[in-house]
Amino acid sequence: MKMAILSRDKSLYSCKRLHDIAKKRGHKVQIIDVHYCYFNIQSHLTTLQYQGKQLGYFDAVIPRISTTNTFCGTTALRYFETCGTYTLNKSIAIIRAHDKLCSLQLLASQGIDMPITSFSSSFKDTKDLISIVGGAPLIIKLIEGSQGIGVVLAETSKAAESIIDAFHRLNSYILVQEFIKEAKGRDIRCLVIGNEVVASIERKAKKGSFRSNLHCGGKAKSISITKQERNLAIKAANIIGLEVAGVDILRANRGPLVMEVNASPGLEGIENATGINIASMMIDWIEKTYLNK
Repeated sequence: MKMAILSRDKSLYSCKRLHDIAKKRGHKVQIIDVHYCYFNIQSHLTTLQYQGKQLGYFDAVIPRISTTNTFCGTTALRYFETCGTYTLNKSIAIIRAHDKLCSLQLLASQGIDMPITSFSSSFKDTKDLISIVGGAPLIIKLIEGSQGIGVVLAETSKAAESIIDAFHRLNSYILVQEFIKEAKGRDIRCLVIGNEVVASIERKAKKGSFRSNLHCGGKAKSISITKQERNLAIKAANIIGLEVAGVDILRANRGPLVMEVNASPGLEGIENATGINIASMMIDWIEKTYLNK
């Protein structure tokens, strides 16, 4: 097969792993930086140019698109979709996942349990936003943040009001979320491929922090999950429309809660913690799906 990996940085662990494993399987693999793609769009004829040349046909595309590259990345991915190329995740699903508000609305509409969340585009409603989620302490998140960036814990209502107003005055859209105290700085990352959770880890925040993200210094270990948590992760990924997803779950007193669904989950932390070759399983899924399409 001829494969393309859409990524801004070919040196990233996940990108390198997918590239190397696909190449060892005998596939022809090209890493494409979406920021250097440009298009010739005409009626009945659209071509994708890259580094001064027209890109030919690919059998499969693996999108590794971060939230900061959503527009460029999904624009390139849509081109491949119109060509009939198999894409590991669809552009519309990635857009949904990268928009935290959109994804929470979709999940909530299908009965997925999650932390209570409030949103407003006006800072005049700050006190009510805080009241909706049960008051402080609470979590404030930038809608387009990732890897724990733009996530703040407000210990008091006064601090929450100041932070929310500051974000609004900077024209930044934020979510206000219930703080799940009993999670104790831990969450579960479930790696979903197709209709199966292939690996799961517990991430624990470093001392003095509440963010469990590995990029923020969190630690990971392999963990067994319950049938309820497994079904919840699979259902959440399916609702967003992702074939491959990282679903983050909090263990609350009232049961498991979906915190976030990630369209390009990092592989380094979960592969190292579990010893599972997830990159190989992703290539397996592509080969199987492509042959059966």
